[in-house]
Amino acid sequence: MSQYTEVVVIGGGYAGVMAANRLTQRGDVAVTLVNPRRTFVERIRLHQLAAGFDDAVVEYDDVLAEGVRLLVDTVTRIDAPGRSLTLTSGATVGYDYLIYAVGSGSAAPQVPGAAEFAYPIATFEEAQRLREELDAHPARAAVTVVGGGPTGIEIAAELAEAGRAVTLLCGGELGPYLHLRGRRSAAAHLAKLGVTVLEGPDTRVTAVTGDAVRLADGRELPSEVTIWSTGFAVPDLAARSGLTTDALGRLLTDETLTSVDDVRIIAAGDSAAPSGLPLRMSCQAAEPLGAQAADTVLHRIAGERPGTLSVGFGGQCMSLGRRVGLFQFAEKDDTAKKLHLGGRTAAKLKEFVCKHTVKQLANEARKPGSLTWAKDDSRRQLLEAQRRATPATAGHVPAV
Repeated sequence: MSQYTEVVVIGGGYAGVMAANRLTQRGDVAVTLVNPRRTFVERIRLHQLAAGFDDAVVEYDDVLAEGVRLLVDTVTRIDAPGRSLTLTSGATVGYDYLIYAVGSGSAAPQVPGAAEFAYPIATFEEAQRLREELDAHPARAAVTVVGGGPTGIEIAAELAEAGRAVTLLCGGELGPYLHLRGRRSAAAHLAKLGVTVLEGPDTRVTAVTGDAVRLADGRELPSEVTIWSTGFAVPDLAARSGLTTDALGRLLTDETLTSVDDVRIIAAGDSAAPSGLPLRMSCQAAEPLGAQAADTVLHRIAGERPGTLSVGFGGQCMSLGRRVGLFQFAEKDDTAKKLHLGGRTAAKLKEFVCKHTVKQLANEARKPGSLTWAKDDSRRQLLEAQRRATPATAGHVPAV
C-alpha cells in the first residue's frame, strides 16, 4: 500500500494550479496536475494575444510548486467507481481524490453561419487563430465584435486603439454587469476610440456569412472579420463520465465543493456548480475556489469536517485599450455599486490585477496555504431561499 494519498487535479488554469499548489502543504500527498498544454494560459490576457500585444502564457515553472507532477495530456473519461482516469494517450491514472477544474470555453453558437465564419476568443487556441486572421487582413478591414460583455468590450477597444474599424454589437445593453455610471464611462471611451456601438434587441445577430452579419431588424453589416465573444460553456467530461451536472454541464456539488455523487471528487473554478448556485465565471472566483477545493481534500485526509464555501467579490475590471481602463466596484455579493474608476488609474489597476493574479499562484507555490480571500455571508440567504422553494430536493450531501 502506498504511503502517499494520490490527488489528481484535472485542469491547469487559475483554479487547478491554485488547488495543486495548496495540496503540497502535506508531505504525504502526491499531487498530479493533468493539463493539455505545457504552459499556463493567462486567460484574462487573451484579448491582448488576439490584438498582438501579449503572448498570454507563463511557464509552469514560475507558478507551479516543485512537488507537483505536471502531466501533459487530456482526460477523456472519469471512472468514479474505479477511481481512475483515461487519457487521450491511452494511459490511465489512478487517484484517491480528484479535483475537477476543467475550466470553461466558448459556447457553440446557435446562430446560422457563426460556427463557420465567426472567430471565438475564449481559449488560447481561439485567440491565436483570431490573431492570425487579423494579421491577414489590412487595417481598414471591417471588424465586428459580437457580444457587449467584458471580453467584447476589451477586444473591441484593443483593436480600435490599434487603428482597426470596429463595430460592437451588444444584442442588448453594453456591459450588462456595470452600473449605469460605469456603462456610460465605457461607452464614452469606446466612442472616443472610434468604436461603433450598437445596442438593443434589434442588434441581436441572426446570421453570419464570410463578409457580413445580419441583425434582428433585417440590417446587414459588412464584416470581413467577425469576432464571437458571447456565451461560455464547460467541457462535457463530467456528464460523459456519468456524474451529475447542472444544465450547462458544471459538476454539481455541495457547499464544500464535493460532488453530489462521489465524496472523492471535488470541483473548482468555472466547472463547479455548488448547490446549483455557481459563482460568476472569473479568475476572481477561480483561485479562492481552487483553494477551497484543496482545503476540502486536506480536511478529508485528516479526518476533519471540511468548511463551506464563502467567496466575496470586489468588482470587475477591464481594459479599454492600452492606456485606459475601467474598474467597477461591487458589493461582496457581486452586485455593482455606483462607484467606478476610469482612465489611466483604472488601466494601471487592471494591469496590477493581471500580474497579481499570477503572483498569487506563485506565492501559493512557495508557501502553500497562504492565500486568503474575502468572505460573503449573503450566500447563506440564497441557499435558505432555495431550500424553502425546493425542500424535497435541496441540501443533498454525499455520505463520507
